[in-house]
Parts: sequence; C-alpha cells; structure tokens
Amino acid sequence: MTMPFDGYGLIQEIDVRLTVELGRKNLPLREILSLGENSVVELDRLTDEPLDIMVNGRLIARGEVVAQGNRFAIRILELIGPSGTAGAGPQAAPQGGAEAPIEDRRAPPPTVEQI
Repeated sequence: MTMPFDGYGLIQEIDVRLTVELGRKNLPLREILSLGENSVVELDRLTDEPLDIMVNGRLIARGEVVAQGNRFAIRILELIGPSGTAGAGPQAAPQGGAEAPIEDRRAPPPTVEQI
C-alpha cells in the first residue's frame, strides 16, 4: 500500500541541531590552557556582521541577535540556498512554469514566538 505524498508531514517532527555561530578563532593549545576568568578571545567576525545559522552543521541562514523578553533570539536576515548563495530561499520564484524546486517549497523559518 502506498501513501500519497503530503509534503513534509512525516519528517516535520524529526529533531535537528540548530546552532548560531558568533565567530571563530584558531588558537594553539598553550593559549587555550592560559585562558582564565576575564580572558578575552577576539573572534574573526565584526560586531555588525550577521551571525551564521546552521542546521546539523550546514549553513542555512544569516541573522542577528534580538532580545525577546529576558531571552536572546535570532532574527533571520537572509536564507542561504543549497549552493551556498544568499537569496535562493523560499522567495525565489520558479522558472518557466515548472514546479518549484524543493528549496523553494520548504516551510518558512520559525518566528521568535516559536523559538
């Protein structure tokens, strides 16, 4: 018996790891061992650059930190397409009247209230 395809209904409840990367820094082990309270590690990102938002280690979007009550949240600024380019997310229109590619049919990112 085959069941009709109903979008992503079967996989929507699968847990994935969402991470937000503030920046990176490669350090030799001796510098890591010398870190202590009040140590400062300068990262490779400027304060006005968007943060990388990843699912299971894959870049999917860029965003900015916002405050939601007494918690931090992320506002999505741009979605990253499957080829790693910005702007290839759900807002991209299908071409030539063909069915939209899979990346254009995915659900929109969650709102702050859903986090």
